Amino acid sequence: MEFINDLMAYEFLQKAFITSVMVGIICGVIGSFIILRGMALMGDAISHAVLPGVAISYMLGINYFYGAVVTGVLTSLGIGVISQNSRVKNDSSIGLVFSAMFALGIILITEAKSATDLTQILFGNVISVRSSDMWLTLIVGSIVILAVILFYKELLVSSFDETMAAAYGLKTRLIHYGIMVLLTLVTVASLQTVGVILVVSMLITPASTAYLLTNRLSTMIVLAAIFGALSSIIGLYFSFAYNLPSGPVIALATTAIFAVAFVFSPKQGIIWRLLKGSRKKAAMN
Repeated sequence: MEFINDLMAYEFLQKAFITSVMVGIICGVIGSFIILRGMALMGDAISHAVLPGVAISYMLGINYFYGAVVTGVLTSLGIGVISQNSRVKNDSSIGLVFSAMFALGIILITEAKSATDLTQILFGNVISVRSSDMWLTLIVGSIVILAVILFYKELLVSSFDETMAAAYGLKTRLIHYGIMVLLTLVTVASLQTVGVILVVSMLITPASTAYLLTNRLSTMIVLAAIFGALSSIIGLYFSFAYNLPSGPVIALATTAIFAVAFVFSPKQGIIWRLLKGSRKKAAMN
């Protein structure tokens, strides 16, 4: 109750609430496609690879969004070029590029002497979100949700069967890079909330939780968005109430919700499978 009163009273908390909820929603939406396409490592790679862009933005005195988006898109293109034009496999090219970009980013930020900003970018601090960050997140969220609605059928077919999508005449490579751009936008929008290190938890865990509960993609996207938003709210509450970094708390909240679904899911949960197994044994006896 005290948290609700504070939420009504303080503008900074209202901005943090709106930003964190939107981040949870868009991470759940795009994360659904990421896990279905087996691209979890790519999400981790892009979240780390945006760091040089953030550092360069600080050096130039511009919003970190612009530099982060550019380096994120260049990273996804670089990974594609290496994996498609050499014997190096996709997972190896991801590790090669993102580790180099992350190392470069740390060096650049160290040279820029912005240790405080580095901490916020690495681990997130939603309490200190600015109005510009909030509006940026809302704009990115609108773009991502609109893109998913407009191209839902193409994303659906290509996510489950890329060969069939190509047979239907869909430009699968263009769809792939389109998802990479959306993933980059979501990652950059999430930096202030959960940081570079833990943004992958928001991309993967809510969507994985939803995956345990349904076999329909549309339902999965909605559930993932709900779980992402709920995790953000829980994380914001504990972050504000106990003066904890927002990123780790939100990541733990997503894990806690996943653990509940993992145990109690009606069809995929551990308890359900144990009951089903015991019934089979009883029927056989």
